[in-house]
Amino acid sequence: MFYTLSKIAWFFATPSNLLVSLILLGLLLALFKQVRPFGIGLSIAMTLATITLGLSPIASYVLTPLEERFPPFRDDGRPVDGIVLLGGSVEAADSASRGTIVSNESAERVLDTIQLAHRYPKARILISGGGGTVFGDGAAEAPIVAAYLKSVGIDPARILVEDRSRTTAENAIYSRELAKPREGERWLLVTSAWHMPRAVGVFEKAAFPVTPYPVDFRTGGGRNTHRPFAFVSEGLRRLDLGTKEWAGQIGYYVTGRTARLFPDS
Repeated sequence: MFYTLSKIAWFFATPSNLLVSLILLGLLLALFKQVRPFGIGLSIAMTLATITLGLSPIASYVLTPLEERFPPFRDDGRPVDGIVLLGGSVEAADSASRGTIVSNESAERVLDTIQLAHRYPKARILISGGGGTVFGDGAAEAPIVAAYLKSVGIDPARILVEDRSRTTAENAIYSRELAKPREGERWLLVTSAWHMPRAVGVFEKAAFPVTPYPVDFRTGGGRNTHRPFAFVSEGLRRLDLGTKEWAGQIGYYVTGRTARLFPDS
């Protein structure tokens, strides 16, 4: 129930959805003489806000602290016993319908995992990602990714599939149950850079020590952080992503799913 309610609440709180809703509300109010000036003013203000938030680098400012919390992984020569790949890079329902893998903007999670699998040929590969939508269960992502890894030559005996989780917190809990990591083992955690702080926090809470391997950066860093967007939709999409992750980070801390508000190394 909590999962469904949180998804519904976020649908309406997402910046792009909220802005459009307020524009429509203003237009609706403009139909009534008593509140017409307010309605027109609201629509104009929200239209300008949409353009400003979409084209300005505000979205990059929201994402950058998340993405730069953990540095890119550098191979220090220590052995790697396992790799945890978090779901979120594949459109499971579309993949099931098409009969082939359909990736999204986070495809680097899968691509880098393949690279790591070849770099560390003895490491186990745990793919974590179940189904679940706002209104019910859907196709699980992990089996689809596992089938793809097998198709590109990765030994099936190395692959562990965790297909029950619907949230990041469940990713950590169920992954630990499946991997049963031993003391001293080194597991790399592969997920998007903007998602890594929350992911590290829940794995820490689940007593599953991991080494961050951030991928899928959405900001360029340095001076590129201040670069405006060419399309309103591009800026709004990243703003939606960043605000959702910050909300998740805070929500997880408040509800005890992570021990630290903003985990670091």
